[in-house]
Amino acid sequence: MPKQILITGASGLVGSRLTQLLIEQGHRVSHLSRSKKKGSIPTFVWNVKEKYIDPQAFNNVDTIIHLAGAGVADKRWNGKTKKEIKESRTHSTQLLCEKLKDHQHEVKTFVCASAIGYYGFTLSNELFTEESKPGDDFLAQVVKAWEVEADQISSIGIRVAKIRTGIVLSKNDGALKQIALPVKLFVGSPLASGRQYMSWIHIDDLCGIFIKAVNDDKMNGAYNGVAPHSVTNKEMTGEIAKVLKRPLWAPNVPAFVLKLVVGEMADIVINGSNVSSAKIESAGYQFQFPSLDKAFNEILC
Repeated sequence: MPKQILITGASGLVGSRLTQLLIEQGHRVSHLSRSKKKGSIPTFVWNVKEKYIDPQAFNNVDTIIHLAGAGVADKRWNGKTKKEIKESRTHSTQLLCEKLKDHQHEVKTFVCASAIGYYGFTLSNELFTEESKPGDDFLAQVVKAWEVEADQISSIGIRVAKIRTGIVLSKNDGALKQIALPVKLFVGSPLASGRQYMSWIHIDDLCGIFIKAVNDDKMNGAYNGVAPHSVTNKEMTGEIAKVLKRPLWAPNVPAFVLKLVVGEMADIVINGSNVSSAKIESAGYQFQFPSLDKAFNEILC
């Protein structure tokens, strides 16, 4: 049955593609945005700082997909940036919960973006599942706080599914563009040790998991949005070079250089996380791009 779906953060990489796929499947989609926009998709205004949401935004909506949040890698981290990263996620989720409590609505499902940063970043080979404990670094604490706010929505009788997203690979933008650029310029090289795991996912599979969470009433709680086969940074860089038919440049980029360039944020790429997709597969999701070579052949060729 077609659903009426309200999406926050719809102008981003994932939100744009997800909107397209949902409409293709016959769902009715509207957006929650910081400004009114013209176009075929109804857009309603919200302002998190002023705690305002257009009351008409919830009309006939049965599903909310919450993707809004400041980009983690858009700026060099400092106190102000880190505050924005956290509050853009927690405060926006709080606001949605408050408005759903205060207004009559027909919302039955709330699907919230989350991140594998929940587990922290390490050089160990530990395989993280949804039952693993959160890490203790900055991003882990951000994601933990984000999920706590999302869980509050379940207290008002709404089903909540949280998708802990890995590194999203897309031909349009995102992480792959930055990772592949040095290889394209013939200066590609693994970062730091190269042994750090990169838990990735093709954007269409990530959108597919969100759509499954919308349609499958049995999906509750956290699910890792990653492909079945994580790879190391060295393996990913090598696969990019193979597909693009470029050589790799040695030696590896030293960790201290990365820290000089991007600061504290470098810990994300110097370390990594090996994350399991077993739970979402057990829920019945079948990946279109389970292997990196298949994903790259679609994206890079």
